[in-house]
Amino acid sequence: MTLSLVFAFLWLIVANLLGMLPSKDNHWRRAYFLIGFGIPLLGVVVYENGIVIGLVFLVAGASILRWPVIYLWRWGKRAFGVKYE
Repeated sequence: MTLSLVFAFLWLIVANLLGMLPSKDNHWRRAYFLIGFGIPLLGVVVYENGIVIGLVFLVAGASILRWPVIYLWRWGKRAFGVKYE
């Protein structure tokens, strides 16, 4: 197992633990912190282990940080003029 996978698993554990703690701002500050570390870590995981393992960790991270992904999806639909029908 490569060092990037070890760090990715630790990121997943920390993200789950941070999600269990109460928060006054609905976990957004923690989400920014996790995104800031997670995106470069995902790049290293893809570089060292391949696209399939990278996609697995992308899906795992998106399932943990689902609200930022949902807001990004909604913003993209508005920005590119997709109608809500």
